[in-house]
Amino acid sequence: MESTKILTFKVVKKTPELITPETETPKEFKLLSDIDDQGALRAQTPVIQFYRRSPSAQGKDPVKVIREAIAKALVLYYPLAGRLRERPNRKLVVECTGEGVVFVEADADVALHHLGDALYPPFPYLHKLLHHLPSTAGLINCPLLLIQVTRLTCGGFVFAIRLNHTMADAGGLAQFLSAVAQFAHGADAPLTRPVWERHLLSARNPPRVSCTHHEYGDTTTTSTTTTPPDKDIVDRSFYLSATDISALRSILPPHLRGCSTFEIAAACTWRCRTISLPLHPNEVIRISCMVNCRKRLNPPLPEGYYGNAIVYPAAVSTRERLSLREAVELVRSSKAQATEEYVRSAADLMAMRGRPGFVERGTFIVSDFTRAGLGETDYGWGAAAYGGPAQCRDLVPGVVSYVIAHKKGVVVTMCLPANAMEKFACELERAVAGNRTSLHVIASAL
Repeated sequence: MESTKILTFKVVKKTPELITPETETPKEFKLLSDIDDQGALRAQTPVIQFYRRSPSAQGKDPVKVIREAIAKALVLYYPLAGRLRERPNRKLVVECTGEGVVFVEADADVALHHLGDALYPPFPYLHKLLHHLPSTAGLINCPLLLIQVTRLTCGGFVFAIRLNHTMADAGGLAQFLSAVAQFAHGADAPLTRPVWERHLLSARNPPRVSCTHHEYGDTTTTSTTTTPPDKDIVDRSFYLSATDISALRSILPPHLRGCSTFEIAAACTWRCRTISLPLHPNEVIRISCMVNCRKRLNPPLPEGYYGNAIVYPAAVSTRERLSLREAVELVRSSKAQATEEYVRSAADLMAMRGRPGFVERGTFIVSDFTRAGLGETDYGWGAAAYGGPAQCRDLVPGVVSYVIAHKKGVVVTMCLPANAMEKFACELERAVAGNRTSLHVIASAL
């Protein structure tokens, strides 16, 4: 286990401004889908990208380049420049006002190489790189994006963004940022045109819940969680190497050895997490895998759809100590549930039951960021040194984890009470003990 090195640096931020679409855009109301406005997604979610100095960008100012490119992209993605309103039955609609997104220009007295090699969450100094503006932090009647671009002394920069999750998922955000990047390169239009069409994931008429949805509660509030308030929660990231993944795969029965890296990482960490928490005997536990359903519908969602196209099917068990085989089978079972009928049933459930949130107690939600594409965005400085989640905790602190590609293995984020985190680390170390003497815990220098 590595010790955390404390790095101190200053960031000077200019007064926040609003970037509006470069040209006039339609003034209208657009309904969100019933997958968009579910209770669990009514949150602000941060994403961060780190960029090295690039000789090809010599003399260019990333703040100016990106500010101008955002204004161009918002002409096509004009709903993002609007404001959310709430109608009866908690139904969300975006009013396309053209008011714009919040933009903050900043300078830090630190170089990228000072931040170390572990550019993965948790980032202890995220508040320096992503401005907190209380007046914009709400979900309704507030800006839908807040962006901060911070220049570094080495010629690199940090692009941090806070997104109102009801407007887009990771794939939709990556598509928007790709459009910004293409405009930054001088393109007249992005290769992929944005598609709204949120009615494609709205409830049927009449709605009918045709599947079992273990992931959602019965009301609009989530149930009592196994984790205490945020102040008692610890954030860490754990690296599982390709060797670790192969060793874990080798102890599975032959019919499961074709499982993916994500499935093994999710199953192993779920098993260790379950052991570390104070659950009751025979208590129901759930593994919920976020599944992108864009291509699971018939016909598939159109290319360019940037709304939320994700579901969180859950598999359940009452076993306090799962074997790795059982955990992998349940992870696969979770993902396999995400059929077209399941997606339609989830949308109907939201409309019929007041858009409930997740059941928290006994639930572990895993999000696969290994192919999100946020690290590939090139604004003229090349691909990002890191692009992905900006923190370990997201929609529900202590419940959601990310699996992020790193070298030939993966990083798994974890958010748990301090005593449970120590137990989790020990269990995970025991799971991979056949390969090395100690578990690599990533502690970012940021």
